[in-house]
Formats: sequence, C-alpha cells, structure tokens
Amino acid sequence: MEHIFTFDPDKCTGCAICETVCSLHHTGTISPIRSRVHVIRLEGGVFIPLGCLHCEDPVCMGVCPTAAIIKEATSAVSIDSDKCMGCKMCMLICPFGGISIDTIDRKVIKCDLCGGDPRCVNFCPTGALEYAKADVYSLRKKREAVEKLPKLIRLVTGGR
Repeated sequence: MEHIFTFDPDKCTGCAICETVCSLHHTGTISPIRSRVHVIRLEGGVFIPLGCLHCEDPVCMGVCPTAAIIKEATSAVSIDSDKCMGCKMCMLICPFGGISIDTIDRKVIKCDLCGGDPRCVNFCPTGALEYAKADVYSLRKKREAVEKLPKLIRLVTGGR
C-alpha cells in the first residue's frame, strides 16, 4: 500500500523538533541546517514544515547527471551520496525546495522517509507531519472538505 508524506501548517507550532530529530538520525548531531525536513517561518507566526514530496515522476531524478537519485520500491525518492557529485541541479529544478545541501559533506540531501518509518513523524508533538496510507489520507481530506461545506455555503450565499 502506497503511503504519502504530508505537512499540515495548521498544526505546526514551529517547535523544530522534526529538524532536530532528522539531523540527529541522519548525521548523529543536532544541526537543523543538516535536516532533511525544514520548518519555514512566515510573518504572523505561520509555520510550514516542508520536505521532499517523493513525486511520482521526480524531475530531480531526470536532471541528475550521475543517476544518484532513485525511486525506491517504497515510493521514496532517495539520493545515493556515493554517486552524488554535488552539482545541485536537482536543487535548482525541484519546484518545492525539497532538496538542500549538507553544509559539511557538500552533497545534496533530502528526505528518504527513514526507510519507511520517518522519525520526524514519530516525534512531531502536534501531528503536523504524517506518513499515512494514501487512500486513508485522501478519504480523511474529503471528509474535512465536506465538513467545511456548510460554512462555505453560508459565506457564499451571505447566510441565506
């Protein structure tokens, strides 16, 4: 069953535990700049956790001159750091900013879903990050949309 990695800005408090856990898991150090997931801070106290979306047809994979980016059987898009030459073409083409550079290793890094058990999801205290079955996630989003319909209808019709 295919899973989807999701980010809910309505639940994110900007605590950055996800960045801490990710960097610790992948590098053995607490260094949020080396994390594979990042919390983007906007004006007005809005926080948006972002990382790789593990696209079905990843454009980053198509531009990699060394074939360092691969699509795993788990649907995770991952980078073989031994093959990566650090050209950053994948960073330039990713429309979501899901790829960054490791400031120590000088190679590109991105979420690899921790082998199917994303640590950031496990430690997110508010549930802003989720790794869920795609069909379950889709059904929940549909239900949330339907629950919002009465309010939307009142707004559109002016309360009639």
